[in-house]
Amino acid sequence: MAYTVAVVGATGNVGHEMLNLLAERGFPVKDVHALASARSHGTEVSFGDKGVLKVQNLAGFDFKGVDFVLSSPGSKVSAEFTPIAAKAGAIVIDNTSYFRMDPDVPLVVPEVNPEALKDYSKRNIVANPNCSTIQMVMALKPLHDAATVKRVVVATYQSVSGAGKAGMDTLFEQGRKFFVNDVMENVVFKKQIIHNVIPQIDDFMEDGLTKEEWKMMVETKKILGADIKVCASCVRVPVFIGHSEMVNVELERPLSVKQAKGLWRNFDGVTVIDRQSDLEFVTPAEIAGEDDVFISRIREDITVENGLNFWCVADNLKKGAALNAVQIAEKLVKDYL
Repeated sequence: MAYTVAVVGATGNVGHEMLNLLAERGFPVKDVHALASARSHGTEVSFGDKGVLKVQNLAGFDFKGVDFVLSSPGSKVSAEFTPIAAKAGAIVIDNTSYFRMDPDVPLVVPEVNPEALKDYSKRNIVANPNCSTIQMVMALKPLHDAATVKRVVVATYQSVSGAGKAGMDTLFEQGRKFFVNDVMENVVFKKQIIHNVIPQIDDFMEDGLTKEEWKMMVETKKILGADIKVCASCVRVPVFIGHSEMVNVELERPLSVKQAKGLWRNFDGVTVIDRQSDLEFVTPAEIAGEDDVFISRIREDITVENGLNFWCVADNLKKGAALNAVQIAEKLVKDYL
Protein backbone atom coordinates (compact mmCIF):
# COMPACT_ATOMS: atom_id res chain seq x y z
CA MET A 1 0.00 0.00 0.00
CA ALA A 2 1.20 3.53 -0.76
CA TYR A 3 0.49 6.61 1.32
CA THR A 4 -0.02 10.33 0.83
CA VAL A 5 2.47 12.28 2.93
CA ALA A 6 2.69 15.98 3.76
CA VAL A 7 5.86 17.55 5.15
CA VAL A 8 5.17 20.72 7.15
CA GLY A 9 8.14 23.06 7.40
CA ALA A 10 9.53 21.65 4.16
CA THR A 11 11.89 24.58 3.56
CA GLY A 12 13.66 24.23 6.92
CA ASN A 13 16.70 22.09 7.75
CA VAL A 14 14.65 19.26 9.27
CA GLY A 15 11.99 19.45 6.55
CA HIS A 16 14.63 19.09 3.85
CA GLU A 17 16.04 16.07 5.68
CA MET A 18 12.59 14.50 6.06
CA LEU A 19 11.99 14.72 2.32
CA ASN A 20 15.43 13.28 1.56
CA LEU A 21 14.93 10.38 3.94
CA LEU A 22 11.46 9.53 2.64
CA ALA A 23 13.03 9.18 -0.79
CA GLU A 24 16.27 7.46 0.28
CA ARG A 25 14.58 4.89 2.51
CA GLY A 26 11.90 4.04 -0.05
CA PHE A 27 8.94 4.97 2.13
CA PRO A 28 5.81 3.82 0.23
CA VAL A 29 4.46 7.14 -1.02
CA LYS A 30 1.93 7.75 -3.75
CA ASP A 31 1.95 11.53 -3.30
CA VAL A 32 4.07 14.01 -1.34
CA HIS A 33 3.14 17.57 -0.42
CA ALA A 34 5.74 20.12 0.68
CA LEU A 35 4.15 22.72 2.97
CA ALA A 36 5.53 25.94 4.44
CA SER A 37 4.52 29.52 5.16
CA ALA A 38 3.02 31.84 2.55
CA ARG A 39 6.38 33.50 1.84
CA SER A 40 7.73 30.16 0.53
CA HIS A 41 4.69 29.39 -1.64
CA GLY A 42 5.74 28.43 -5.16
CA THR A 43 9.40 27.82 -4.39
CA GLU A 44 10.89 24.39 -5.01
CA VAL A 45 12.44 21.80 -2.71
CA SER A 46 14.08 18.52 -3.63
CA PHE A 47 12.50 15.16 -2.91
CA GLY A 48 15.76 13.24 -2.64
CA ASP A 49 16.82 12.08 -6.10
CA LYS A 50 13.19 11.72 -7.19
CA GLY A 51 12.77 15.29 -8.40
CA VAL A 52 11.50 18.58 -7.01
CA LEU A 53 8.28 19.61 -5.31
CA LYS A 54 6.47 22.93 -5.43
CA VAL A 55 6.00 24.33 -1.93
CA GLN A 56 2.37 24.95 -0.99
CA ASN A 57 0.99 27.41 1.54
CA LEU A 58 0.29 25.58 4.80
CA ALA A 59 -2.48 28.00 5.77
CA GLY A 60 -4.58 27.12 2.73
CA PHE A 61 -3.87 23.41 2.53
CA ASP A 62 -6.65 20.81 2.82
CA PHE A 63 -5.40 17.75 4.75
CA LYS A 64 -8.29 15.54 3.67
CA GLY A 65 -6.87 12.39 2.08
CA VAL A 66 -3.41 12.79 3.66
CA ASP A 67 -2.25 9.69 5.54
CA PHE A 68 0.88 11.00 7.26
CA VAL A 69 2.06 14.47 8.21
CA LEU A 70 5.69 14.91 9.20
CA SER A 71 5.71 18.27 10.93
CA SER A 72 8.60 20.51 11.98
CA PRO A 73 7.42 24.12 11.67
CA GLY A 74 7.92 25.43 15.23
CA SER A 75 5.68 25.02 18.27
CA LYS A 76 3.24 27.87 17.63
CA VAL A 77 2.52 26.76 14.08
CA SER A 78 2.24 23.13 15.16
CA ALA A 79 -0.19 24.02 17.93
CA GLU A 80 -2.51 25.50 15.31
CA PHE A 81 -2.20 23.11 12.37
CA THR A 82 -1.40 19.70 13.90
CA PRO A 83 -4.92 19.28 15.38
CA ILE A 84 -6.43 20.35 12.04
CA ALA A 85 -4.45 17.68 10.18
CA ALA A 86 -5.24 15.03 12.81
CA LYS A 87 -8.95 15.85 12.72
CA ALA A 88 -8.88 15.43 8.93
CA GLY A 89 -7.66 11.85 9.43
CA ALA A 90 -3.90 12.17 9.05
CA ILE A 91 -1.44 10.69 11.52
CA VAL A 92 0.78 13.59 12.52
CA ILE A 93 4.35 12.93 13.61
CA ASP A 94 5.26 16.21 15.24
CA ASN A 95 8.86 17.29 15.77
CA THR A 96 8.08 20.31 17.95
CA SER A 97 7.90 20.42 21.73
CA TYR A 98 4.22 21.37 21.87
CA PHE A 99 2.63 17.90 22.28
CA ARG A 100 5.46 15.93 23.90
CA MET A 101 4.16 15.94 27.45
CA ASP A 102 0.48 15.49 26.51
CA PRO A 103 -0.53 12.25 28.29
CA ASP A 104 -2.58 11.17 25.26
CA VAL A 105 0.30 11.67 22.80
CA PRO A 106 2.99 8.96 22.56
CA LEU A 107 6.57 10.24 22.77
CA VAL A 108 8.51 7.72 20.73
CA VAL A 109 12.00 6.61 19.78
CA PRO A 110 11.29 3.46 17.72
CA GLU A 111 14.32 1.51 18.96
CA VAL A 112 13.52 2.39 22.58
CA ASN A 113 9.75 2.39 23.20
CA PRO A 114 7.89 1.27 20.05
CA GLU A 115 5.12 -0.17 22.20
CA ALA A 116 3.97 3.40 22.96
CA LEU A 117 2.69 3.67 19.38
CA LYS A 118 -0.32 1.52 20.29
CA ASP A 119 -1.91 4.70 21.65
CA TYR A 120 -1.37 6.83 18.54
CA SER A 121 -5.07 6.90 17.66
CA LYS A 122 -6.10 8.72 20.86
CA ARG A 123 -5.16 12.02 19.21
CA ASN A 124 -3.78 10.83 15.83
CA ILE A 125 -0.57 12.55 16.95
CA VAL A 126 2.84 11.06 17.77
CA ALA A 127 5.51 13.31 19.24
CA ASN A 128 9.16 13.24 18.23
CA PRO A 129 11.36 13.82 21.30
CA ASN A 130 13.92 16.57 21.69
CA CYS A 131 17.10 15.93 19.67
CA SER A 132 19.37 15.77 22.73
CA THR A 133 16.94 13.44 24.50
CA ILE A 134 16.74 11.03 21.55
CA GLN A 135 20.44 10.28 21.40
CA MET A 136 20.72 9.97 25.17
CA VAL A 137 17.84 7.50 25.58
CA MET A 138 19.24 5.47 22.68
CA ALA A 139 22.38 5.05 24.77
CA LEU A 140 20.54 4.53 28.05
CA LYS A 141 17.97 1.95 26.91
CA PRO A 142 20.19 -1.18 26.81
CA LEU A 143 21.87 -0.18 30.10
CA HIS A 144 18.48 0.39 31.70
CA ASP A 145 17.16 -2.98 30.57
CA ALA A 146 20.24 -4.76 31.91
CA ALA A 147 20.98 -2.94 35.16
CA THR A 148 18.32 -0.18 35.71
CA VAL A 149 19.41 3.43 35.43
CA LYS A 150 18.97 5.37 38.68
CA ARG A 151 20.55 8.73 37.88
CA VAL A 152 22.02 10.54 34.89
CA VAL A 153 24.23 13.62 34.84
CA VAL A 154 24.64 14.91 31.29
CA ALA A 155 26.41 17.90 29.77
CA THR A 156 25.44 18.58 26.17
CA TYR A 157 27.44 20.36 23.47
CA GLN A 158 24.78 21.21 20.91
CA SER A 159 25.37 22.47 17.38
CA VAL A 160 23.89 25.66 15.97
CA SER A 161 21.70 23.69 13.54
CA GLY A 162 19.54 22.97 16.57
CA ALA A 163 18.45 26.59 16.24
CA GLY A 164 17.53 26.07 12.59
CA LYS A 165 18.92 27.58 9.41
CA ALA A 166 19.16 30.95 11.13
CA GLY A 167 21.53 29.44 13.70
CA MET A 168 23.78 28.01 10.99
CA ASP A 169 23.73 31.30 9.07
CA THR A 170 24.66 33.17 12.25
CA LEU A 171 27.73 31.00 12.87
CA PHE A 172 28.84 31.41 9.26
CA GLU A 173 28.36 35.18 9.25
CA GLN A 174 30.02 35.68 12.63
CA GLY A 175 32.98 33.60 11.46
CA ARG A 176 33.34 35.78 8.38
CA LYS A 177 33.00 39.03 10.33
CA PHE A 178 35.41 37.91 13.06
CA PHE A 179 38.30 37.66 10.64
CA VAL A 180 37.69 41.09 9.13
CA ASN A 181 37.05 42.69 12.53
CA ASP A 182 33.49 43.62 11.56
CA VAL A 183 30.63 44.24 14.00
CA MET A 184 28.76 41.05 14.95
CA GLU A 185 25.08 41.07 15.90
CA ASN A 186 23.70 38.56 18.42
CA VAL A 187 20.15 37.97 17.21
CA VAL A 188 19.62 34.20 17.19
CA PHE A 189 21.85 33.59 20.22
CA LYS A 190 22.08 35.76 23.34
CA LYS A 191 25.84 36.07 22.97
CA GLN A 192 28.52 35.67 20.32
CA ILE A 193 28.70 32.04 19.18
CA ILE A 194 31.86 32.10 17.05
CA HIS A 195 34.88 31.09 19.18
CA ASN A 196 32.57 30.82 22.17
CA VAL A 197 30.20 28.51 24.04
CA ILE A 198 26.83 29.56 25.44
CA PRO A 199 25.39 27.77 28.51
CA GLN A 200 21.81 28.54 27.53
CA ILE A 201 19.53 26.73 25.08
CA ASP A 202 15.89 27.90 25.05
CA ASP A 203 14.47 30.20 27.71
CA PHE A 204 15.30 30.21 31.41
CA MET A 205 12.69 28.90 33.85
CA GLU A 206 12.01 30.16 37.37
CA ASP A 207 14.19 27.48 39.00
CA GLY A 208 17.23 28.41 36.89
CA LEU A 209 16.91 25.51 34.45
CA THR A 210 16.56 26.20 30.78
CA LYS A 211 13.63 24.65 28.93
CA GLU A 212 16.08 22.44 27.01
CA GLU A 213 17.39 21.01 30.29
CA TRP A 214 13.85 20.52 31.58
CA LYS A 215 12.89 18.72 28.35
CA MET A 216 15.72 16.21 28.79
CA MET A 217 14.58 15.49 32.34
CA VAL A 218 10.87 14.96 31.74
CA GLU A 219 11.11 13.36 28.29
CA THR A 220 13.59 10.74 29.49
CA LYS A 221 11.15 9.67 32.19
CA LYS A 222 8.22 9.50 29.79
CA ILE A 223 10.12 7.51 27.16
CA LEU A 224 11.79 5.00 29.48
CA GLY A 225 8.79 4.81 31.80
CA ALA A 226 10.91 5.08 34.90
CA ASP A 227 11.65 7.49 37.72
CA ILE A 228 15.16 8.27 36.54
CA LYS A 229 16.82 11.31 38.07
CA VAL A 230 18.33 13.48 35.34
CA CYS A 231 20.61 16.48 35.83
CA ALA A 232 21.19 18.17 32.47
CA SER A 233 23.34 21.15 31.51
CA CYS A 234 22.83 22.19 27.89
CA VAL A 235 25.41 24.26 26.03
CA ARG A 236 25.42 25.70 22.50
CA VAL A 237 28.77 25.31 20.75
CA PRO A 238 30.17 26.67 17.43
CA VAL A 239 29.59 23.46 15.46
CA PHE A 240 27.32 23.40 12.41
CA ILE A 241 25.85 19.87 12.68
CA GLY A 242 26.02 17.21 15.39
CA HIS A 243 25.17 17.19 19.08
CA SER A 244 27.59 15.74 21.63
CA GLU A 245 26.96 14.64 25.19
CA MET A 246 29.17 13.61 28.08
CA VAL A 247 27.00 11.25 30.10
CA ASN A 248 27.47 9.93 33.63
CA VAL A 249 25.17 7.07 34.61
CA GLU A 250 24.54 5.52 38.01
CA LEU A 251 23.00 2.03 37.85
CA GLU A 252 21.18 -0.09 40.40
CA ARG A 253 23.27 -3.17 39.60
CA PRO A 254 26.89 -3.67 38.56
CA LEU A 255 27.69 -3.46 34.85
CA SER A 256 31.24 -3.59 33.55
CA VAL A 257 32.60 -1.51 30.70
CA LYS A 258 32.97 -4.70 28.66
CA GLN A 259 29.34 -5.66 29.31
CA ALA A 260 28.12 -2.17 28.39
CA LYS A 261 30.02 -2.27 25.11
CA GLY A 262 28.46 -5.63 24.31
CA LEU A 263 24.96 -4.32 25.01
CA TRP A 264 25.47 -1.29 22.78
CA ARG A 265 26.96 -3.38 19.96
CA ASN A 266 23.80 -5.50 19.94
CA PHE A 267 21.44 -2.51 19.98
CA ASP A 268 20.05 -1.26 16.66
CA GLY A 269 21.08 2.29 15.82
CA VAL A 270 24.12 2.47 18.10
CA THR A 271 27.77 2.23 17.05
CA VAL A 272 30.57 1.76 19.58
CA ILE A 273 34.03 3.19 18.89
CA ASP A 274 36.82 1.64 20.98
CA ARG A 275 40.12 3.28 21.82
CA GLN A 276 41.70 0.41 19.94
CA SER A 277 40.04 1.53 16.68
CA ASP A 278 41.54 3.98 14.21
CA LEU A 279 39.19 6.72 15.41
CA GLU A 280 39.68 6.13 19.18
CA PHE A 281 36.73 8.45 19.84
CA VAL A 282 34.14 10.25 17.71
CA THR A 283 33.50 13.94 17.13
CA PRO A 284 30.58 15.73 15.41
CA ALA A 285 32.67 16.45 12.32
CA GLU A 286 33.06 12.72 11.69
CA ILE A 287 29.42 11.68 11.99
CA ALA A 288 27.52 14.42 10.15
CA GLY A 289 25.15 12.65 7.76
CA GLU A 290 25.24 9.34 9.66
CA ASP A 291 22.12 7.62 10.99
CA ASP A 292 23.50 6.04 14.16
CA VAL A 293 24.23 7.29 17.65
CA PHE A 294 27.97 6.90 18.28
CA ILE A 295 29.38 6.04 21.71
CA SER A 296 33.03 6.27 22.71
CA ARG A 297 35.28 7.14 25.69
CA ILE A 298 33.51 4.48 27.75
CA ARG A 299 34.90 4.11 31.26
CA GLU A 300 34.00 3.24 34.84
CA ASP A 301 33.14 6.01 37.29
CA ILE A 302 34.87 4.99 40.50
CA THR A 303 33.33 7.85 42.54
CA VAL A 304 29.91 6.15 42.74
CA GLU A 305 28.68 2.60 43.03
CA ASN A 306 27.85 1.09 39.64
CA GLY A 307 28.84 4.17 37.68
CA LEU A 308 29.72 4.56 33.98
CA ASN A 309 30.84 7.52 31.87
CA PHE A 310 30.63 7.78 28.09
CA TRP A 311 30.74 10.25 25.20
CA CYS A 312 27.73 10.21 22.88
CA VAL A 313 27.51 11.93 19.46
CA ALA A 314 24.76 12.02 16.82
CA ASP A 315 23.62 14.03 13.81
CA ASN A 316 20.83 16.12 15.33
CA LEU A 317 19.14 16.72 11.96
CA LYS A 318 18.95 13.00 11.24
CA LYS A 319 18.45 10.70 14.24
CA GLY A 320 17.77 13.73 16.43
CA ALA A 321 14.86 14.83 14.25
CA ALA A 322 14.03 13.76 10.68
CA LEU A 323 15.18 10.14 10.77
CA ASN A 324 13.38 9.42 14.03
CA ALA A 325 10.16 10.85 12.56
CA VAL A 326 10.44 8.75 9.39
CA GLN A 327 11.22 5.66 11.47
CA ILE A 328 8.03 6.27 13.47
CA ALA A 329 6.04 6.37 10.23
CA GLU A 330 7.74 3.17 9.07
CA LYS A 331 6.90 1.45 12.35
CA LEU A 332 3.26 2.52 12.14
CA VAL A 333 3.03 1.15 8.59
CA LYS A 334 4.66 -2.13 9.58
CA ASP A 335 2.83 -2.87 12.82
CA TYR A 336 -0.32 -0.76 13.14
CA LEU A 337 -1.86 0.13 9.76
